[in-house]
Amino acid sequence: MRITGGSLCGRQIEVPEGRIRPAMDRMRESVFAVLGDLSGKSFLDLFSGSGIIALEAVSRGADPVEAVEMDSLKRKVLLKNVSISPVFIRCRFMAVELYVKRAKSGFDLIFCDPPFPYRYKRELLGEIAASPLVKDTSLVILHRPREDEYREAIPFLVYRESREYGRSVVDFFIGSKS
Repeated sequence: MRITGGSLCGRQIEVPEGRIRPAMDRMRESVFAVLGDLSGKSFLDLFSGSGIIALEAVSRGADPVEAVEMDSLKRKVLLKNVSISPVFIRCRFMAVELYVKRAKSGFDLIFCDPPFPYRYKRELLGEIAASPLVKDTSLVILHRPREDEYREAIPFLVYRESREYGRSVVDFFIGSKS
């Protein structure tokens, strides 16, 4: 797997063993084209897996960056991958749900990429939106399978747009706490 843009463009990273669904190159490239220059923006990568999304964010200027992953089998590879980053990527090894409950401060950008079989995407999105992680100006991005559609409003989030990539959909929301 390779980083698709920015200062680390073309760098290869490892993929952990076990169940993983790395975000496709085309999808990552498109999402980060929508986001543009991330200089000085804080970035949170939930369900980080290999760390590719956190590295894409750093590659485009994001700082600080935090990655959250529960699967202990991915820990060694995640730590190895983020070691190529020119800025420190803080890695938290815990359940995303617990991380969200313990959150104390917000991020400019939050990328949430739960496993496709994860059944509680909408509920988790609501918990993220209600937590201190989301500010009025935060952009929350959810990567989901096409068959998981959410038509109901989510408190504290305003839907902006969706982009489709094969079986995957990426939804963009803006924080709205006021």
